[in-house]
Amino acid sequence: MSNFKEITNIEEWKDVLEQSKSHKLLLLKHSTTCPVSAHAYAEFTSFESPVEKYLVKVIESRAVSNEIEHDLGVKHESPQSFLIVDGKASWGASHWKITKKELANATESF
Repeated sequence: MSNFKEITNIEEWKDVLEQSKSHKLLLLKHSTTCPVSAHAYAEFTSFESPVEKYLVKVIESRAVSNEIEHDLGVKHESPQSFLIVDGKASWGASHWKITKKELANATESF
């Protein structure tokens, strides 16, 4: 059983964004063809936290990835992770900066 939920369409993303108005959540934008993204995915999925976690595969769900970029106002990179609070990216990291330590620091500081 995974400890995250995958977002595969824009409707699911809009629901998640709305949920962030009542509680914080973590999101990972993941490229399934990139070794750096594979490392970030391993860090993200092994990170234990009470904060709900969501995953978007950017190649398979390009429209969702584009909508996230638009809604959060953050230029797309992958891998890319966000802490979303009240519909906004309150923290973000990309590439090698996505680590369990950084995820812990982000979730504890908000």
